[in-house]
Amino acid sequence: MNTTNAAAALASVVFLKIQEFARRTVQEQTRLRAQLEAVVAVTAAELSLENRVVLDAADGTAIVVLGDPGGCLRLAERAIAATAAGLPLCIGVNHGAVQMAPDGRGDDGMIGDGIAVAANIAEFASPSRVMISRSFRNALAYAQPGAEASLYPAGVHTDAGLRRYELFTPDRAAAGRRKRRRAALGAAAAVVLLGAGIAARMTAGGRVKSLDETLGTLRNAAKRGEELLRGLRARFKR
Repeated sequence: MNTTNAAAALASVVFLKIQEFARRTVQEQTRLRAQLEAVVAVTAAELSLENRVVLDAADGTAIVVLGDPGGCLRLAERAIAATAAGLPLCIGVNHGAVQMAPDGRGDDGMIGDGIAVAANIAEFASPSRVMISRSFRNALAYAQPGAEASLYPAGVHTDAGLRRYELFTPDRAAAGRRKRRRAALGAAAAVVLLGAGIAARMTAGGRVKSLDETLGTLRNAAKRGEELLRGLRARFKR
């Protein structure tokens, strides 16, 4: 990332917080820090060095990503897999203003509400869940229309400063149910259309059926289709 421009910019932020870090022994903190560094190295590898900045925090790490909300979300989802290996990560994802602010040692640093909010959101996450702000969901929808459909409401939360956040979370199970529901309803609609098409072309011994008989067949097919759709909606509604 270009460090010569100190102007504020909008960026996506993943905050990886080690759960209850301050309460752990020095030995535990050292071990968990090493594990977190390994996770960051692996999960951030697909993001270009020019478009990301990795920042140390008191209880974890913040990764700032410019111009790639989708890549930011993939990073968060890969990082959460580390909890299976015993690393208790709470992950918050946000999109907001950030600004370059070199530290006293001359190293790259960043400040901004985008980072602060990601850290606050991580407080609401459990080690098995990624929590995402409304502003990030909006940024993802703008960058990749339709991708935001994979994020599901996780409630409204209030931090210690009484700031309220509308949060979302990736829900693969819900996404699967939604996909199956769409497929089932689509299949039912296809049955109705196919039945109508067949009825319209029906012949008997080369003679076209009477208009009244054809219309009656169409009405029956439509009725059966509506009953099937209602049954499918009731079955898949959750």
